Amino acid sequence: MNVNPNSEKPIFIQIAEQLEDSIFTGVYPEETKIPSTNEISALLNINPHTVLKGMNLLVDEEIIYKKRGLGMFVKENAVKKIRQKRQNQFYDQFIATLIEEANKLHMSKTEIISMIERGYGDASNSD
Repeated sequence: MNVNPNSEKPIFIQIAEQLEDSIFTGVYPEETKIPSTNEISALLNINPHTVLKGMNLLVDEEIIYKKRGLGMFVKENAVKKIRQKRQNQFYDQFIATLIEEANKLHMSKTEIISMIERGYGDASNSD
């Protein structure tokens, strides 16, 4: 885990995104403990309140939860929630923009699908 203090993205958001990614990729499985605020702040040499602010974003999204006296844990179904969140972001960032541009170019649904299939074919040839 690391943070980029020169990034336009606030450090607490960087921490939340990295923890979320670690949960999504299985580094921290569901119902397991994640590192404490103090452990992360010591590792990254940043203020514990900044780490807590990032963790609270994940608490608000019901990705992690606090067990009083024990620390923060990954919530059951966290991976499913993260996947759904990322799919929605993917749609908003890429698909909606793709469709908007395709409409400007007067492209049909069939033409768009054909281009996507062509891209998948190109990707499989480079493997």
